[in-house]
Amino acid sequence: MSKPSEPERERIDPEYDHRREDSVDEGRLEALLDEYAIGRDDHENAPAFVIRPDDIQEVVALLRDEAGFDHLSCLTPQQYEDRYESLIHMTKYDRRSHEVTLIVPVPIDDPVCESAEPVFRTADWHEREAYDLVGIEYEDHPDLRRILLPESWQGHPLALDYDQDKPQLVHYAEHANPLQADRHDDESDTMLLNIGPHHPATHGVLHLETVLDGESVADVEPDIGYLHRCEEQMCQQGTYRHQIIPYSNRWDYTANLPNEWAVARAIEDIADIEVPEYAQVLRTMATEFGRMLGHFLAVSTFALDVYGDFTAIFQYGMRDREVVQDILEDLTGQRMMFYFFRLGGVCWDLPEPREEFIEKCRDFLDELPAKVDEYHDLLTGNEIFQIRTIDTGVLEPEVAKDYGCTGPVARGSGIDYDIRRDDPYGYYENLEWNVVVEGGCDNHARVLVRLREVEESAKIIEQCLDLLEEWPEDERTVQSNVPRTLKPDAGTETYRAVESAKGELGIYIRADGSNSPARFKIRSPCFHNLSALPEMAEGEYVADLIASLGSLDIVLGSVDR
Repeated sequence: MSKPSEPERERIDPEYDHRREDSVDEGRLEALLDEYAIGRDDHENAPAFVIRPDDIQEVVALLRDEAGFDHLSCLTPQQYEDRYESLIHMTKYDRRSHEVTLIVPVPIDDPVCESAEPVFRTADWHEREAYDLVGIEYEDHPDLRRILLPESWQGHPLALDYDQDKPQLVHYAEHANPLQADRHDDESDTMLLNIGPHHPATHGVLHLETVLDGESVADVEPDIGYLHRCEEQMCQQGTYRHQIIPYSNRWDYTANLPNEWAVARAIEDIADIEVPEYAQVLRTMATEFGRMLGHFLAVSTFALDVYGDFTAIFQYGMRDREVVQDILEDLTGQRMMFYFFRLGGVCWDLPEPREEFIEKCRDFLDELPAKVDEYHDLLTGNEIFQIRTIDTGVLEPEVAKDYGCTGPVARGSGIDYDIRRDDPYGYYENLEWNVVVEGGCDNHARVLVRLREVEESAKIIEQCLDLLEEWPEDERTVQSNVPRTLKPDAGTETYRAVESAKGELGIYIRADGSNSPARFKIRSPCFHNLSALPEMAEGEYVADLIASLGSLDIVLGSVDR
């Protein structure tokens, strides 16, 4: 019997969701790329095709237009002894389990390949980072210059020949005075305004180079890199077993348990490590508490951004966040840098007495609906807040996809994309919950998504508590038997992602047979969401620019890594 088509499946089974199709049709991909593919490889997560460096634009456009791969989720640059490689990880917003990787080898003496930016705008920042850290150059890129390091930096830190002990004398360029006569246009009122890199209103050490035409924003360019800490290089120097997961808590430190899961999922993939079902429930519950941490902070600081409300909304958010931090402190032993995940599971079971901890969690969940109502009364129902957020910071769905936006930023633009459902991991597929989507495409919609997601997290946690409470005592395995030293086979590669509070947090790992990765790449949701800020801010007032930035809920530890 032939496999029914998607419309037939939907008619036969109303619960059928085409997003859950397990894998891409490799035969169709091979036929589609037959003219371009010069080799094949198999990564753990996706089929991989080797293509020539001057065919990138044709191939990614073909995959987008003919096969529906509309999400360029990550670009990973790396260097071997005999070549450079630029890896393009592509998937689909409406079918996350369909993935493909393009491998673009370039010569060691001339590391130049074609840019994907004319096809996907998100490739702009991807390729600038690749040039900055590894040294690959991209032809047709509109603005190929460093993005994390100063322009005068010598060398590329992730290149094999980089001398880490060589001292750097960094000369910062002197900015021209925008008020000088040769910088003034008599026909306009354009001027340059520097916003940041001070912390207030920029959510970290972020510098916004803003061009104003009168009171309106004509252009804005986020200038990042002030908090760059070489996290990828540090992870490459750490061992799989114990030393990499703790680093992840420092990326998005406001909601960091999903970071731990992203690292664990990728390493468990290449090392073929199974996670006990009971540990999956613990992971799922803990991570949803972590998601709440991020959303409470995002909503409360956003009120501060929009109308300076420190005494009410901000402190309401801190009040509720403290309760969650108390719960996670009981569970993990830490209030911020949790390090609860271990490869193959978690570090320990619920604290004793179990009944007391479960009751504490349930008390919080019982009070949560009334607290969410308070947020709506004080925030989303506030007339000033509505005026400041409705129809400001508009990000249309196709623009959001072009920039690789994910998480509440994408779902606030009507994009029904959530990795927890679309590429299931943990215990999510066994629980009842909904993906929150709002169609407003503005600052207001993104706040609504986060508040509704708090309620969905509560549903997930409630079900996890029920399971943990009823789980037979002799079957509560919190961690599988993992070797003390892990040495995945050389050449094993994978890209795995989880749904963090900010969006798709992905990890690419290439093993070389040792107990540390040869390449470790972090795909930050904040990095991609921030790159779309110019699209949201053009034509708005400066105050709306601040609101749009706040609605992205970025953390510079995640942007810069």
